[in-house]
Amino acid sequence: MPKELPHLNLIIIGHVDHGKSTMMGHMLILAGAISDREARELEKLAKELDRESWKFAYVLDRLKEERERGLTIDLAFRRFNTNNFYFTIIDAPGHADFVKNMITGASQADAAVLVVSGKKGEFETGIAANGQTTEHAYLAQTLGIKQLVVAVNKADDATYNYSEDRFNEVKDGVSNLLKRIGFNIKDIEFVPVSGIIGDNIIEKSDKTPWYDGPTLFDAMDKFKIPEKPLDKPLRLPIQDAYKIKGTGVVPVGRVETGVMKVGEEILIMPTGFKGEVRSIEMHHEGYDKAEPGDNIGFSIRGITMDDVHRGDVLGHPNDPPTVIAKTGKFMGQMMVIWHPTAIAQGYTPVVHAHTSQTACKFINLVKKIDQKTGAVIEDNPKFIKRNEVAFIEMQPLKRLCVEKYSEIPELGRFAVRDMGRTVAVGIIKEITPE
Repeated sequence: MPKELPHLNLIIIGHVDHGKSTMMGHMLILAGAISDREARELEKLAKELDRESWKFAYVLDRLKEERERGLTIDLAFRRFNTNNFYFTIIDAPGHADFVKNMITGASQADAAVLVVSGKKGEFETGIAANGQTTEHAYLAQTLGIKQLVVAVNKADDATYNYSEDRFNEVKDGVSNLLKRIGFNIKDIEFVPVSGIIGDNIIEKSDKTPWYDGPTLFDAMDKFKIPEKPLDKPLRLPIQDAYKIKGTGVVPVGRVETGVMKVGEEILIMPTGFKGEVRSIEMHHEGYDKAEPGDNIGFSIRGITMDDVHRGDVLGHPNDPPTVIAKTGKFMGQMMVIWHPTAIAQGYTPVVHAHTSQTACKFINLVKKIDQKTGAVIEDNPKFIKRNEVAFIEMQPLKRLCVEKYSEIPELGRFAVRDMGRTVAVGIIKEITPE
């Protein structure tokens, strides 16, 4: 099945309450990715919880706690087909505390749908300097997502009411934001949709006669398959490991670069575990190899739960993943997107890179640079503030697997998180392992 159509990982991003889960849930039902029986069960569940308008959101919010609180916490994976692709959706939590999961999700995505509410007040909150529309757009860019469709949602709301003027107002605001961050606007489609009613999701709506662009489905069908970095060394960041009866320990993750084959020897760093790959599974089917973009589970001869953790990286013994020791450091080019005061030497937040979350200490602020020209503004600055770009040196508090952005960009990006917010995003320029 999945091998016939090319595969893309799709992430759904946007501010909390802008209707992401409802829109995608409705789309999955319209796309036939959810059986009638499952759809009826979800509707019944929504009625029981007295949340009938949320029935579509329940498709993705499958954790009981999320259903009762109406929040998307963990990453939900669902698949559906368009004419040109088969997509795996990664539904990213919009709630601020859950951006950690979103970073994990976005680092696995080939393309994104940015959901922006057109409702008066909601759009403005999301696009404010500290809004999540802004934060998610920055993260998507840093995490390497080049392909984007913007769904201007809640067209059925009285303050938006399928109005061309309101749609254009939101489109202009989001376009300015995306341009500022570095997206190429002419490649981005903006689609007016109503997630709850289903307008312009798969079929054109007669309520927007002024709109002559594609439906959401058609816009996603224009995405392109990214080049697979097959000739690079194998790198697979571990997302999790499960103990499964009869199989043993099964690590899961997405192949970022290179190829992994059944029967060959692999190495997991920083634990140093070596073993032979016994099996590879994707969507409950066995495969003899996995390539970049494949989300897989796999078993390795002799592995235990002590040998593999979230944030570890798997590679081949002859080209092992790079490890920075506690005595080592990396230099990053970083942009501060939010901080209540300023970042100074000695600051020790949590750094997210691929699936790892590691506390790192700012040991040196090297230089501040002009974001547009790259010219040095100040050497050895005392601190860096919001919207400033700088070269900084950081030291991990425990061993960390990352790569130089110039060599393996998939493992060369990072985000700095503190106080439940994304403080800065950047790329790794140099690595001193120890």
